Amino acid sequence: MAELFFDLSALALLIWGITLLLPWQPWRSREVLEAVDADANYALEDVTVVIPARDEAEVIADTLAALSKQGRGFKVIVVDDDSSDGTAEIVRSSGLPDLQVVESKTLPTGWSGKLWAQEQALQLVKTPLTLLLDADIALRPGMLKSLKQKYLAGNVQFISLMAVLRFDSFWERLLMPPFIYFFKMIYPFSLANDPNSKMAAAAGGCILVETAALTEIGGMAAIKDALIDDCTLAKTIKRSGYNIWVGLTHGVVSQRPYGTLSEIWDMVARTAYTQLYYSVSLLLACTFIMLLMYWWPLLALFSLPGVATLLNLLSLSMMMALFLPTLRFYGFNPLWAILMPVVAGLYLMMVWTSAIRYWRGERSRWKGRSYLTD
Repeated sequence: MAELFFDLSALALLIWGITLLLPWQPWRSREVLEAVDADANYALEDVTVVIPARDEAEVIADTLAALSKQGRGFKVIVVDDDSSDGTAEIVRSSGLPDLQVVESKTLPTGWSGKLWAQEQALQLVKTPLTLLLDADIALRPGMLKSLKQKYLAGNVQFISLMAVLRFDSFWERLLMPPFIYFFKMIYPFSLANDPNSKMAAAAGGCILVETAALTEIGGMAAIKDALIDDCTLAKTIKRSGYNIWVGLTHGVVSQRPYGTLSEIWDMVARTAYTQLYYSVSLLLACTFIMLLMYWWPLLALFSLPGVATLLNLLSLSMMMALFLPTLRFYGFNPLWAILMPVVAGLYLMMVWTSAIRYWRGERSRWKGRSYLTD
């Protein structure tokens, strides 16, 4: 038994070592696009902003107010997706020029609500560029200018930015930076941005894309039932021969609060098992790897003598060190890295919650809608 425990410690260290030395270094924060100097006269006549909105009365006004500071000439289409809280009235009173409010038609079978709302807006887009923006996303002044300049400067037709999540409550501070860290580990940005790689990733809250690219793939109908719609859209766009780019920023800010553990739990459980392709084998493999990497070095640290102690200390050190770039990017105290075993355990339980819900017949639930298994 002692030999088995030693082998597990060695295996954990090996996996951490491989992760550290991966050529694409997913733990780093290198892919960054920040807002440039704000310019109220910057020309944005070639951009249409598409915003799906379902019961977003608490945040939509700030989203539109932030848009008003981006430049001139852009168009905005907000699709009110059967809101019951006065979202549409707030949008109409925003005072934005070139604003169109569309009342969503009945959700067809086989579509997710967000994608159906976006599809209806895309039918009205006439500009070369489309900004797909979530209703809770506020852009810092100069951010849309920066996105357009990124598009104009390079051979890239699809640009998405990971929003800064809220870090107000204890649970947000504990779980949101690791959420971004784990996302980058699953979808390495440098691979996604490499035209020669099949990897594709996106952060769906803020995506600037060539309208022609969306038209070529058949619009949102091409991914109409996708629950991880951002990464699925990026994959579809990339497979069609377009180049994509995904990165971090401080200029795209999520206003949606996840103040309690249960709110974060439901947000993660909504799509976690989908990322494992609803595979029991992948779920078990994920469970083993997560426990081995994040919990075994801690549990075995004081129970195995000699060299094994050194192995476990090295694993714990790398576990924390790889998380530090994410903490540093968002201005967190590096001591938060000490809690990574706890964080990993919570996320693993969220994944199992997602799987259990799926086995009970529910693929996902969001904004009052449940998407059932076939």
